[in-house]
Amino acid sequence: MEKRKQPSILPMTLKEAEKLGLDELDVILVSGDAYIDHPAFGAGILGRVLWDAGYSVGIIARPNWRKADDFKVLGAPKLFFGVTSGNVDSMVNNYTPNLKRRSSDVYSPGGELKRPDRAATVYANQVHSIFPKVPLILGGIEGSLRRFAHYDYWANSVRRSILADAPTDLLVFGMGERPILEVAGRLENGEKIGEISDIHGTVIKMEVKAWKSSSHEEYLVIPCFDEVSTDKRKYAEAFALHYAEQDPFTGRIVAQPHPKTVVIQNPPALPLSTEELDHIYDLPYTRKPHPCYKEHIPALEPVKFSITSHRGCFGSCAFCALTHHQGRIVQSRSIESLVREAKRLTEVPDFKGIIQDIGGPTANMFGMSCPNWKHGACRDRLCTADCPSLNRDHSRLVEVLRRIRALPGVRRVFIGSGVRHDLVLGDASGYLEELCASHVSGHLKIAPEHVSRSVTEHMRKPPVEVLDVFREEFYAISKKVGKEQYLLPYFISGHPGCTVKDMVHLAEYIRDHRMYTEQVQDFTPTPMTVSTAMYYTGLDPFTLEPVHVPKGQEKKIQRALLQYKDPKNRDLVYEGLVIAGREDLIGDCDKCLILAGRRKQPRQRKYEKR
Repeated sequence: MEKRKQPSILPMTLKEAEKLGLDELDVILVSGDAYIDHPAFGAGILGRVLWDAGYSVGIIARPNWRKADDFKVLGAPKLFFGVTSGNVDSMVNNYTPNLKRRSSDVYSPGGELKRPDRAATVYANQVHSIFPKVPLILGGIEGSLRRFAHYDYWANSVRRSILADAPTDLLVFGMGERPILEVAGRLENGEKIGEISDIHGTVIKMEVKAWKSSSHEEYLVIPCFDEVSTDKRKYAEAFALHYAEQDPFTGRIVAQPHPKTVVIQNPPALPLSTEELDHIYDLPYTRKPHPCYKEHIPALEPVKFSITSHRGCFGSCAFCALTHHQGRIVQSRSIESLVREAKRLTEVPDFKGIIQDIGGPTANMFGMSCPNWKHGACRDRLCTADCPSLNRDHSRLVEVLRRIRALPGVRRVFIGSGVRHDLVLGDASGYLEELCASHVSGHLKIAPEHVSRSVTEHMRKPPVEVLDVFREEFYAISKKVGKEQYLLPYFISGHPGCTVKDMVHLAEYIRDHRMYTEQVQDFTPTPMTVSTAMYYTGLDPFTLEPVHVPKGQEKKIQRALLQYKDPKNRDLVYEGLVIAGREDLIGDCDKCLILAGRRKQPRQRKYEKR
């Protein structure tokens, strides 16, 4: 298809489309987020990619799902509607871990609450009811991570695949550029949406009647919805089966029968090459919201002047869904492309010389590689820092940082995304010295998550001994370069496998190493993570061994122990210390977590085996 000249911003009204010489759009993207023309936002990046390929694209952002006119504003597209809830699952966006509705939406102007619960399904139903003959494609985090039957924390039940609930023709999962371009091309060439069934990185659905009359030899058939919604062991088995098929090279086609449809996942899309990634990030993003917005959009602030250096993460943390979304294979941009983007930032009128971040899912995985990734990541083992096949050299990242901070107009380059501290130890490139000397804005973010060995093993995180070595090296190097700076650790409470005694142990570690912080996280079971499978089933999905799952009052106690200094938490901390048999930490001594005082004896609760 002939390429079109990129507009300054993609149209959100027919009047704006007409100014571009268009009376009909090829594709219309519907998103729960405000439209920001920035590569950190899904609609912004996919819109530019499609336009670059020759397709005209319009955006419907934050529609009022109760008003049909909001979905008619651009008319009907020639090829398809693309629907997404936005950058975040709408239930995560709308509710706190305690299931309380949030007071604002950071992806909306002025933080206005306008996004419905289960936004992707709600938008899809509205679009389909208004334009029933136009192909409808789901995508984004919400669609991607709800593609199989999944435990839903907010409903406290197993929900069907989103394809069984939403009137979609096809779902794009993972990073969508490659599959969405192939779908657009095949529709442009005259194929019907119902005939498109074999694109990697997509999920389709098949009628039950057709499924029963067809051969299933090419599919890995996992336990059906009726089984996983009533049998927790079957749920764990199904999760382990589809988890193992998320490699773009070795993954098989996975099918899961539902009562009225069969969900069929094709293998993930192939990773993008360095040249393809460079091209995507070289597109002319303004890094600004659409001019129709008059109020500040909070989500833009921390990323406006940040640079994405790579995609993918081989960490495979149990509580993270990246394995099911971006995958384990790291895809890095070229150094030249990153420098070009930094130069463009210096030309933005309100750029003050500060680059907020250069990173990806994990800041320091840029440039890392494994020869096995050419044929697929290992099926029988995780990628770890001590794997001899993994090249975890930081020298390319060091070169990027040096070249960008030397650019005219750049005063500081910070690393705002988290650093995987276990990858740094033993590195000979001088990365940690470079980091401490020039790229820490007072605090360096790391995510040890816990310090008890049994908990870190369930989380798939490095043991505390690795954190201890890194902490000593960080402070020694910071002192050497004459800087007073600190580690900002992220810890999680209430994770499967964690007991009250484990949380008391973590509280003592925080006390002893002066790592107390207000930035803590209570575990939230989100779709498609290993930890969520453990939370719902009480089983490790890979071994089927029982796992302790903190819930209810115990979960509140664990959360309180992370912030034992907060007076509001005193009663919960007291109860936790009594349960753990650690009354020695109640009193006036230096090691005590809370002061002694009059309090009713907490009733005994059966949280854990003593």
